[in-house]
Amino acid sequence: MVQTGVQRTFGPKLRHFLAGALRNRIRAFAAGTAVTLAVQSSTATALMLTAFSAGGLVELAPALAVMLGANVGSSLVVQALSFDVALLAPILVLAGVTLFRRAQDRTHDFGRVLIGLGLVLMSLHQFLELLEPLVSQPGVGDVLRQLGGYTPLVVAGAALLTWAAHSSVVTVLLAMSLAAKGVVGIDTGVALILGANLGSAINPLLEGGVGSDPASRRLPLGNFLNRLVGLVVALMAFNYAAPYVARLGPDPARALANFHTLFNVVLALAFLPFLRPYADLIKRLLPSPVAEARPGTPIYLDPGARETPQVALALATREALRMADTIEGMLKGLREALQSDSRGPITKTRQLDDVLDGLNSAIKGYVLSIPAERQGPADVERQTEVLMFAINLEHAGDLISRDLLSVAERRQSRGVAFSAEGLAEIVSLLDRLIGNVRLASSLFVNRDPATARTLVAEKAAFREIETQGVAAHFARLRTGNARTVETSSLHLDALRDLKSINSHLVEAAAYPILRTGGELLDSRLKTAG
Repeated sequence: MVQTGVQRTFGPKLRHFLAGALRNRIRAFAAGTAVTLAVQSSTATALMLTAFSAGGLVELAPALAVMLGANVGSSLVVQALSFDVALLAPILVLAGVTLFRRAQDRTHDFGRVLIGLGLVLMSLHQFLELLEPLVSQPGVGDVLRQLGGYTPLVVAGAALLTWAAHSSVVTVLLAMSLAAKGVVGIDTGVALILGANLGSAINPLLEGGVGSDPASRRLPLGNFLNRLVGLVVALMAFNYAAPYVARLGPDPARALANFHTLFNVVLALAFLPFLRPYADLIKRLLPSPVAEARPGTPIYLDPGARETPQVALALATREALRMADTIEGMLKGLREALQSDSRGPITKTRQLDDVLDGLNSAIKGYVLSIPAERQGPADVERQTEVLMFAINLEHAGDLISRDLLSVAERRQSRGVAFSAEGLAEIVSLLDRLIGNVRLASSLFVNRDPATARTLVAEKAAFREIETQGVAAHFARLRTGNARTVETSSLHLDALRDLKSINSHLVEAAAYPILRTGGELLDSRLKTAG
């Protein structure tokens, strides 16, 4: 509930915050700490960031810096929960329910955050209370003390418990509680904390990848390996350093909490200066696939990210941009087909329509499968934008494949050629259309109203260009230009279809933004009077 509430309340701001912070390692580290404090889980931060990284939305080195910060943030959560804050739980739940029932939108979602925090505090408090009768049994204490002599086994057990609980906080608080009651010694508590740090990196490693793409597992692997390196170094110095841990606090529980924070801070300081070469090493271990197995196969749509709408929609956006790249490739292939007498460009370009169809179907199915109850108003709006973008690009692809390539085929089958002036008009229009595809792609990501108005202006420009092109074409017909007469219908069909493709681009990227801002008229007709 905390994670969902935070992402619904601050989701877009969190994304912008992360995007701005990823420009250098120190800011990325601080952002990771802050986001983890907000969502109360380094695992949640890792899964969210893994989805962004898998989608190509962030670079690996700054993403690794965010994860180092997330691990420090998780230790600070433990520091806060190590105090007796259980009395706050009912207050938080009451305030959360009040906001949840009486407010709307962000305040409503923030109420969810407060309810979740209250329940977390209640559950942790009750969890530790339920353990007291168990650990007070003499036999249990003896077993735990005997296990303390097998440090690797304790580390492995703590890692498995953290993996199962999806939270290192639970394991660390358990270690602190056992140490405070004298059930385990400081050395066993240290081993439990080391295992918790390793276990927190297992879930992103198992759940964070996207399909079969090895590159999507770079970030979780990098996070896991730096945890593993820290664990190995700590175990090598275990016998020497463990006795000093007791000096980190006034009591065993506080000493272990401080050790947990110190361990993560030292590990972050050790890795931060070397993140760039470390990221290069991870890339060599998990190189990007040379080629896709099948055209039209999505590579960014992570099924596991659907529970987090902001992440899922960001991945769908990245996949939709592949459709825009495909449209650009089809327009370039069409330009070659109109200028060439070879059928190769026609065949190759028509095959790209299958890529568009596959991506459109995958994006629609993925976006519509995002749980509706997890989406806020902004998510629903973005969902509609993604669907409209994909559908309109698929329609534009159909126009190229079905109609414009047919123009090229008919020209070749008749053995005719466009006049020099007519071909220049079509090629110029194609080049302008390619530029508009790029403009639409940029607009789809940055959602800038000024860029949207620029793209809409292109619709009026294309109407004017078509009008002028038809007039120029008729003028050439009157002069009796033989090539113009032979290709008259083909030329007019091409102008019409190119204008229609541009209209789909405007509908795909510009209209949703301007419609939201109330900048669109209901009709282009002049009002009477």
